[in-house]
Amino acid sequence: MPKINVYLPDELADAVKDAGVPVSAICQRALEQAVRRITAIRQTALGELDADDLTERLPLFTGRARAVVKMGIDRARADGAPNVSTGHLLGAMVAEGTNLALHVLRAVDIDPAQVQRDLERATGAEEGGGAEASFHFSGPAAGALELTVAEATALGHNYIGCEHLLLGLVTEPEGTAGQVLRALGAEPRLTRRAVSAALAGYVHLRAQAATTDPAQALAATVRQQLEPLVARVERLEQRLGAGSDRE
Repeated sequence: MPKINVYLPDELADAVKDAGVPVSAICQRALEQAVRRITAIRQTALGELDADDLTERLPLFTGRARAVVKMGIDRARADGAPNVSTGHLLGAMVAEGTNLALHVLRAVDIDPAQVQRDLERATGAEEGGGAEASFHFSGPAAGALELTVAEATALGHNYIGCEHLLLGLVTEPEGTAGQVLRALGAEPRLTRRAVSAALAGYVHLRAQAATTDPAQALAATVRQQLEPLVARVERLEQRLGAGSDRE
């Protein structure tokens, strides 16, 4: 039987040993589940599109995430585009207006309205998507959806929301959406940290139902949890700058 190494932080490795956790069996089940999810979204992303059957084809997506995907499909058809691009998906996310991904963008000082303006200035269609007689996701959009599922799985989530779709779009290297987001500062690691912080803040806000301005409080929570990471990046940049000055 093939062997795959799994690397763990020291504290977790010690805890696993102390608890006598059956690592092999747990990893096998987790990997089987991940393979099923990735295979299912790959088949959906590469298949011919019909916006009316998204509930069946995207069962793990939240209602809002499916609505964003449907809006992206509708936008592509309205544009007369050859396929559904990452730009259509990101534009739909912005247009939906109420999803958690937009709070994440605001928390890292990216204005969704600016995202929309930059998308409108972007030119060129994305390649891929199947035969001319059918309608598909572009190659980058299909890749972004696959990454979306991978990001949700890596975070240990049993659902897929707009925040995961944002991560998929940010990390996909070739699509218009990722290029626009990264140019505005949505670096994958920072965005992933912001999503985790936003989810933690959302749970806290739900427990504190009396909060007068949930959006503002959520953004503040995300910024607070991002401050240590930003400080480390700034210190690293300062050291690199000092090294360059000495050369």
